[in-house]
Parts: sequence; structure tokens; C-alpha cells
Amino acid sequence: MLILQSYIWDITNSNTPDIELLPPSPLCCLRYNPKSCETLVGGSYNGLITYYDLRKPNAPTGQCSPLESSVVENSHHDPVYDVFWISSKTGHQCASVSTDGQMMWWDTRKLGEPTDSIKLSTDAKGKGSILGGSSLEYNTDAGPTKYLIGTEQGMVVSMNLRNRKINNGVAVYDNNSGKHHGPIYSIQRNFTHSKFFMTVGDWTARIWAEDLKSPIVTTKYHSSYLTGGCWSPTRPGVFYVTRMDGFVDVWDFFHRQNEVAYSHKVSDASLSSISVEGSTQGGGQLVAVGDANGTVSLLEVCDSLAHPQPNEKVTINAMFERETRREKNLEARERDVKRAKAQEEEKIKKESIENDMNDDDKMNEILKKIDSDFLTMIRDSNEDGSDDISV
Repeated sequence: MLILQSYIWDITNSNTPDIELLPPSPLCCLRYNPKSCETLVGGSYNGLITYYDLRKPNAPTGQCSPLESSVVENSHHDPVYDVFWISSKTGHQCASVSTDGQMMWWDTRKLGEPTDSIKLSTDAKGKGSILGGSSLEYNTDAGPTKYLIGTEQGMVVSMNLRNRKINNGVAVYDNNSGKHHGPIYSIQRNFTHSKFFMTVGDWTARIWAEDLKSPIVTTKYHSSYLTGGCWSPTRPGVFYVTRMDGFVDVWDFFHRQNEVAYSHKVSDASLSSISVEGSTQGGGQLVAVGDANGTVSLLEVCDSLAHPQPNEKVTINAMFERETRREKNLEARERDVKRAKAQEEEKIKKESIENDMNDDDKMNEILKKIDSDFLTMIRDSNEDGSDDISV
């Protein structure tokens, strides 16, 4: 059963929520406006987008109702699983994704209808399949027109609005061995190296390079299903993943790449979300984790997981670049093998056709010889008959 209550907490007071939000439908996602800590946008289970201004609560003290809300007929038709504020002059623009296969852009001052929408299709001409969006990533460091979408089919979709002439700007990453076996619950760019991003789904976390269609690093399969994850904002080699059995796993690629650096039991219930406070300038020690029972746990990690290590930025970038080159070499090798195989098959086919033609020529020669012999025999027989008559 979905719970309608949504709370804003003050970390110095864990007993009572600071404000209770009153959405029309249970919220699936909620984001603070990076330009204003008083405004938020949320995506609801029934597909609506709601806008909140804590300065204008429109409700009794301690509560806040939506200042603006989208209408059902012009909204998503499935739950809105992620929403992001995007770069704009006004600071009122946002984008949302849903499993209905649409990505929509909104102006929170006027939510009557979206300002734009694009179907997450593998082919803009209508011949491809529609992909349901389950997570979204937007980072202005990577480009104000670039988006990354994780889908419920396990595939990664990138979108660049500058390339809308080509399949509406939609490009699909590896849909074979590189894709997840289930929905992608989290997708996020590395805070320090924005061309690399992480996806979390099934039992693995995978790291991708923006210009490569297959993952460059895949973690080992965890013992429990993964439900979310995020990068550390301060350490480029550290990321966190949440598990269905209530554990948080911490990976530290600067230390080692084949094993979890630290694992901590947070709850008996399945964990559902995680976020780390801070930016590249500082922070990184407070980790908020939510579980399926509605409990929010605030963890404080040790200094070594929060403070950048000497040469970590250069080392992690070099490792990611090395793995990218390695993957590109493997892809090039695979293309060469496929090309050689195709050429060999074409050669065999050509030789087969030539052999068939040679066989046909031989058969024609045999038939011609048979016809010639038959005509000769008839002619000889006629000559013998004429001789008998003259006698």
C-alpha cells in the first residue's frame, strides 16, 4: 500500500518532521530547486507533476500544499519515477520521466501542459520499441542539453536536444550483453569526471563512458538485488549501492576494484533510496538512506571515505580512460571479426554460385553432345533406309 505522507526533515531534529507535504497522489520523487532552497518539484504515482513553495504553504502550520499541479489529461500516464530541475534563465524549468515512455519538460509557473515532450523510442519513425523511463540524470557540467535515462527494460538512453533531427536526439546504449537484467533504479554522472556515469540495476553496478555504447566496468554480482546507488560527491572513486536485504555497500575503486570496501547493515527492510550530502568542494560524510517501511537513516562515514586521497582524481580518471580504450579495442576487434566472417561468407557464397554456374555449363555441354549424337544417329538411320529403297 502506498503512503501519501511526504516529509521534509531537519537533520538536527530526528523526532519530528519539519514540514509535511500534501501531494494529490503519493510522491515517487522529489527535488529541491538548486537556485532556491524554498521551492521543490515532485513526481506522483498517478503521473502528476506538483510544485511546492515553502514560503506559500497554502495549508496549516507545518504543512505545505502544491502551489501548482499538472492536469491528468496532459500529464504522464504512469508513475513519474524521476524529475530534475534544468538549466534555464528563469529557474522554473524541469524535466520528468515515466514508465509511460515519455520525457516531458515543464514550466512550474504554468503546469497546465508540458512545454515539450519526447517519446523514448528506439526509432523515431515508429518502427522501434518504446522504453519506459525509471531514472534520470541531468548535470550542467556535461552540457545543458544532455540527459541520461535509465529504463525499466535495463537499457541506457542518452538524449541531446541539439541533435533532435536524428531520432529526436535519442540514442540507445548496449541492448545486448551490456544492459541490465532488470530496471535501472539509479543513473548518475561522476561528480568529478562527468563523461563517466554509473547505473545500478539487477545485482550489479556498471560504469559507462559517454562516447562508448557498452559498460567499461561492471561490479561483481552482489548477493542481494540492488535497489539504488550514488557517487560520493567528494571522492571520485567511491560510490554507494543499496540492497534489498537492508545493506549498504561502499565501493572504493581507488583502493580496489574487485571487492566491496565496506558493507553495513542499515535496516531489516529493503532499502529504497540513498543520497550523499556535499559537492566537489566539500561534505561527503552524511549519507541518508530510506527503506521500504518509510524509515530514514542518517549515517556518518569515516574521513577516509569522505576526504579525497592524494592523486585520486588523476588516478581514477586514468583508470576510466584505460578501461575505455580497452573496451574500444575489444569493440574494434569484434567489428573486424564480424567483417572478416561476413567477407568469408560472401566469398563462399560467390564460389558456390560460380560452381553452380560451372555445373550448369557442364550440363549444357552434355545435353548438347547428347542432342548432337541423337541427330547423327537419326541422320545415319535415314541414310541407311534410302540405300535399301534404291536397291
